[in-house]
Amino acid sequence: MSSGLPMNLWLDDADSAIDVIDALALSPFATGTQPWSRQAELERVRPDAALQPATGKVVRTAKVEEGTESRLVTGEGWTLRVVRHRNRTATVSVTAVSEDLARSVLRECTDGAEEPEPADDHSRMGFWWRGPHGGHRSEKPITTQAWSEISGNYSGTARTSIDALMAVTPAEVTGRLILLHGPPGTGKTTLLRTLAGQWRDWCQVDCVLDPEHLFAEPGYLMEVAVGYDQEDDEGSSRWRLLVLEDCDELIRSGAKEMTGQGLSRLLNLTDGLLGQGRDVLVAITTNEDLARLHPAVVRPGRCLAQIEVGALSHAEATSWLGTQDGIGPEGATLAELYAKRNGTALAPAATAEPTGLYL
Repeated sequence: MSSGLPMNLWLDDADSAIDVIDALALSPFATGTQPWSRQAELERVRPDAALQPATGKVVRTAKVEEGTESRLVTGEGWTLRVVRHRNRTATVSVTAVSEDLARSVLRECTDGAEEPEPADDHSRMGFWWRGPHGGHRSEKPITTQAWSEISGNYSGTARTSIDALMAVTPAEVTGRLILLHGPPGTGKTTLLRTLAGQWRDWCQVDCVLDPEHLFAEPGYLMEVAVGYDQEDDEGSSRWRLLVLEDCDELIRSGAKEMTGQGLSRLLNLTDGLLGQGRDVLVAITTNEDLARLHPAVVRPGRCLAQIEVGALSHAEATSWLGTQDGIGPEGATLAELYAKRNGTALAPAATAEPTGLYL
């Protein structure tokens, strides 16, 4: 007979009913009475999916106004925690007295619970954020265009480098960092969406919504960047591309003094011990000039691609717009051209702020 380890639980006014369910679900695993644990993250959960075995007994339920619902379900030799969100994602966690039982309970909960992906959904992107209970990832479809359709939105000096980046295959990956730098409104975000579509057969693309937390919290960094080996992996490993937008403070020349260990952890992820054995790439967009970036970031061999995404020249902007009216000798950014074509004008301050899809 197994003698469980002792466990104490303290609650205060800051804890919610969902926190109580989390603690109760972990208790059998922490004490050792149910030493096997399995977990699944689900997308597009069917509204009628039970997410629990027919023989289970619901012992706790908590729901918050934002739409999150948590349930604690128990059965013979197992404990189940189910968290459902309004965006149709769910987390299913099982602890059990044996590995086979944990697997079978999880399988019964998740089989057929997700709706199939739409047939025309070719490109998807994951979105990571740090919540009160750790990292969360939600995968969503994204709109992409073929590079051949949007290449005219970029200057001739940038197109050569972008052509090479779009054509990269896993066997040709050298550096682990993709650096897109240039003023706002030049199309850096659009370029990353197109890259996600171009690489979809061999690379999973995840956008980190809070990069300031990613490199400040080692646990969150390990969860997002290192990931885990899925048990249903058929042996073909997919690369992962982490997208970090507007990370000027992380990679500029004074980053070490301003962000502490953030820069060191980024460099460790791209070519240090943290990145060893993991097929992880990092794409960073910045509005900083290349000369103002930290030399360790742009040293030879670190970057797979280092591309300045700038404004179109006067001739290129005139060709794009079909007229030279309103285009100065310095040319125009993509955002400015769209504004001119649509009969609107950007505010003067817009040159220093993000400009939507053409960042």
